[in-house]
Amino acid sequence: MHSIDPAFLALPFAKLADAALSRAKQLGATYADFRFERVRGQSIVARDRELQTAVGSESVGFSVRVIHGGAWGFAAGVDVTPEAASSVAMQAVDVARTLAPLNTEPVVLADEPAHTGAHVSSYDIDPFDVPDQDKVAWLLGLNDRALESGLIDHVTAYAILVNEQKFMATLNGTWITQQRVRVEGDLTAVRVNKTTGAFETMGCAAPPAGRGWEYFTRVRDFAKDAREIPQLLEEKMASPSVQPGRYDLVIEPTNLWLTIHESIGHSTELDRVLGYEANYAGTSFATLDKLNTLHIGTPLMHVIGDRVVEHGLATIGYDDEGVAAQSWDIVKDGVLVGYQLNRQMAHKQGFGRSNGCAFADNHGHVPLQRMPNVSLQANSKDVTIDDLIGGVDDGIYIVGDKSWSIDMQRYNFQFTGQKFFRIRHGQLAGQLKDVAYQSRTPDFWNALDGLGGPSTYVLGGAFNCGKGQPGQIAPVTHGCPAALFRQINVLNTAEEGH
Repeated sequence: MHSIDPAFLALPFAKLADAALSRAKQLGATYADFRFERVRGQSIVARDRELQTAVGSESVGFSVRVIHGGAWGFAAGVDVTPEAASSVAMQAVDVARTLAPLNTEPVVLADEPAHTGAHVSSYDIDPFDVPDQDKVAWLLGLNDRALESGLIDHVTAYAILVNEQKFMATLNGTWITQQRVRVEGDLTAVRVNKTTGAFETMGCAAPPAGRGWEYFTRVRDFAKDAREIPQLLEEKMASPSVQPGRYDLVIEPTNLWLTIHESIGHSTELDRVLGYEANYAGTSFATLDKLNTLHIGTPLMHVIGDRVVEHGLATIGYDDEGVAAQSWDIVKDGVLVGYQLNRQMAHKQGFGRSNGCAFADNHGHVPLQRMPNVSLQANSKDVTIDDLIGGVDDGIYIVGDKSWSIDMQRYNFQFTGQKFFRIRHGQLAGQLKDVAYQSRTPDFWNALDGLGGPSTYVLGGAFNCGKGQPGQIAPVTHGCPAALFRQINVLNTAEEGH
């Protein structure tokens, strides 16, 4: 287990926090927090046998957020001196004073005890300690393996790396430091029909992870993906186009995580439910009157929100309001039983303590209510993917995510994938193409008829969940097993295109 980077600890954030918080208190703030962040990022892309791009970034700065006169105030800065921190605190108070006359009700936060401590995510090798030439060589080596088949025309491999370090202090005595490392990578091949110009693509659908460089070299076998994808893509090119209709679907976690994200994750964000996101990203069908009554799925469905699962992208020690990480039920026995909360909404709606869902993607942004890890729990029994397929007479097995569409209430949706296999009489019977499944959120989850066991469970997710104005992105994980859904409407995307 790593400790907080000494180079980060050497930065003068303690002096800045003292200056900012004392100034905010002197000016009459009833609440104040100071957040200092250093975020390093790197993106490396190799196309065919050449390096296409390698870009690094680093941001360092701090912010002060206050409640003064019952209103929020926020300001940020990059000049790391106590004088600048004091000035930023004064700016935050000025913003609150300006906004206070517009408030219809005072801002009140749910209680949270003061916390002190440090949290470091679970990883072995900080990717920023790995020489760049080694990273490039690894990506080009993957591409070489794929191109050696002679079955594909192009291949692209990439790696995205992030090291996020935060310090937070509040007037009530919270004093915490955190360090999170996360990585993402994939390999996508392209096959072109030289006669017709038709083409197909296929990626390995590798999930991002709260891990270090070891994810690429020890945890996941990307070399196996590079060897297998060309042949699978060759078969896909020759496969028949799907006949539209209703099919039983066996969906792998590499695809189902995205359906969870869009239909369950976003619909249970309380700020969206309350209409705070309506102007930008929409609202939700899962309104407050449906809490504890809406049968959003079958009794097999148990969805947990958490900030604690090992290697989760949204896993933390404390959120950006100083709330300690925890887990809670969102859907239990198919019934909607919980939402994602920050401290203000938790108090306003009478939910008690916040469940720690505040996050800002850099020092210059206000913390928003952001999605935790939202995961569908596996069957306690040892049900395999073969078992699920064996229970289907006429259906489709779906692997990997691709394009998607969902309405502003998170209700009507359509998803495609990377690979599709026809199921006949409990056996796989070759690939299909041009497949998309379409449904409404409650209809889809009420068609859930089988869950894989723990051996099928995978942590999927994304780096770039978007929200807010100005826009922010957040990393989030969605764990799930393979699952069986009965009689879901399947569209032919080639026919839709015409």
